[in-house]
Amino acid sequence: MNFFPSVKWHIKVFFILFVVFIFMNLSINDNKFRVKLAITPSQIQNGMTGKNFNEEYNGLYFIMPYKGEQSFWMRDCLVPLDIIMIDGNVITEIHENCEPCDELDCKSYKGYGDKVLEIAGGTCEKLGIKKGDSVSFSLL
Repeated sequence: MNFFPSVKWHIKVFFILFVVFIFMNLSINDNKFRVKLAITPSQIQNGMTGKNFNEEYNGLYFIMPYKGEQSFWMRDCLVPLDIIMIDGNVITEIHENCEPCDELDCKSYKGYGDKVLEIAGGTCEKLGIKKGDSVSFSLL
């Protein structure tokens, strides 16, 4: 059965790999991260709510459904986060040490792009990650 009749085979394989492999390796400069993918609407909406990083992953990588202005908040998160907005493979905005919020009226962190990376708060400053840096990834 062909679920995607009009899509080329290599795009189908890439999509299947993204769905099957929920983790991938991501690099910014010489800094390596093991990230968990957030690609479904539910995964994107929930983000790091009620979660903490562990030995399996040290970042959450959001593949957004559209390129444009993105907005994130820290409602019910457990730890401070650096929120990195990415357009293509270039960092367009960094919000550092975003504090958790347990109220309905939480601060929004905005930026342009088609992907967003959340990592432990203070990581960008510690590793020298800045706006304009390139992001690369691999599935293995």
